[in-house]
Amino acid sequence: MAKSIMIQGTMSNAGKSLLCAGLCRIFRQDGYRTAPFKSQNMALNSFVTQDGLEMGRAQAVQAEAAGLAPDARMNPILLKPTSDVGSQVIVGGKPIGTMPAREYFQYKKQLIPVILESYRSLAAENDIMVIEGAGSPAEINLKAEDIVNMGMARMAGAPALLVGDIDRGGVFASLYGTIALLEPAEQRRIQGLIVNKFRGDVEILRPGLAQLEELAGKPVVGVVPYLQADIDDEDSLSDRLERRQKALLDIVVIRLPRISNFTDFNALEQIPGAGVRYVKAPDQLGRPDLIILPGTKNTMGDLQWLRESGMEAAILKEVSRDTPLFGVCGGYQMLGESLEDPEGAEQGGAMRGMGLLPLRTRFSLEKTRNQVQGQVLGQSGFFSALAGAAFEGYEIHMGQTDAGGALPLIGADGRQEGACRGNVAGCYIHGLFDSGALREGLAQALYRRKGLDPAELPARQQDYGAYKEEQYNILAQALRRSLDMEKIYRIMDQWAEED
Repeated sequence: MAKSIMIQGTMSNAGKSLLCAGLCRIFRQDGYRTAPFKSQNMALNSFVTQDGLEMGRAQAVQAEAAGLAPDARMNPILLKPTSDVGSQVIVGGKPIGTMPAREYFQYKKQLIPVILESYRSLAAENDIMVIEGAGSPAEINLKAEDIVNMGMARMAGAPALLVGDIDRGGVFASLYGTIALLEPAEQRRIQGLIVNKFRGDVEILRPGLAQLEELAGKPVVGVVPYLQADIDDEDSLSDRLERRQKALLDIVVIRLPRISNFTDFNALEQIPGAGVRYVKAPDQLGRPDLIILPGTKNTMGDLQWLRESGMEAAILKEVSRDTPLFGVCGGYQMLGESLEDPEGAEQGGAMRGMGLLPLRTRFSLEKTRNQVQGQVLGQSGFFSALAGAAFEGYEIHMGQTDAGGALPLIGADGRQEGACRGNVAGCYIHGLFDSGALREGLAQALYRRKGLDPAELPARQQDYGAYKEEQYNILAQALRRSLDMEKIYRIMDQWAEED
């Protein structure tokens, strides 16, 4: 059976996902077969595996860092919020329905056999398991039914490292307070503390670290700086969504209330001179060079928000000025003439779309999940600059869209998909912009529209896969400098012997 290490945090967004990705890369570099694992993830950023199963994006990223193909066993339970009080529940990569929070809380213990089967089968195939917790293990109202923090640590027989975010302040109190709220057996599992997202001179921290170690009875195994590695973010707490500064090429993504898979657009930051902003109010829109309507877990609800917030009117005004607009998945559905939900897959009923493409979308309870590869077709209008570009990506959506007489945007796996008309286009494919050839065509079109010389662009942009590999190595190098890896290896070895 594999050795294991678990990363738990004092709060959400303490940096657990990034640290797990970095440890996966370090262990891989050191010659160990390593797999990530998170028993239950709540996030709208998801991924579809080669066998058509859905999992959290964070574990897909960690799998990449470990040199593995993403596997739904790495995240056996995924919760995708559809409202403030309910989520779609995905078990073993397949949706089983939508549940209110109270119903799921009562149901989740039935999923323990699925968690154990997934974990044990992965552990049998690997040398080290890197397990990620969720939120905090000290949520005392949830501890009795916990399956993702200390409950998961017990099931896996894993020691844990507790991570606190110093950038938000109060890191000493949050680390010590978390331990104080744990039961003695749980406290024993915490084998080390990590101070994360530090800016400044670490020597200033030394007195506080010494006192923390004395009070908590736990060693500090690292002070991690605010890392600059460009790794895909897990969810909507990402700092990336708060960027407001405009660049030479201003690409705007509409920050829908239930935005999903916004990592689709990270690759656009690789276009020379381009910046990606996320906006949620009309006065933030400005005069962008490209507008993107992203995916969403509730297309109809977020389209209603677009109308009520004034964002739809602002977008339509920009489109009338020939500003290019691209929709992905739910954003693509919004661009059409109508949306119908006879089975109540979202919120039931029907509503008018934005009317920019001749699309009719009909939602159903059946979910499309598959990886695709194809080529952008040669069409007229702004997006014709992308013609011929090959891509790989994945679909993950409820319902089907009839594109009417619209020109198809792409050819994928022997079929035509998506639609384009003039300066408006869209499709269901996530990961489309990871294609270097596609980004190159888009960059040339944006440069020309801006009155700039496309000849100033590099001959060919770096392959995004190679870029991500560089970033994983940068992350691993930074963690090696800031974590006591010898101590972490000893923790795993000693715990495996004693447990």
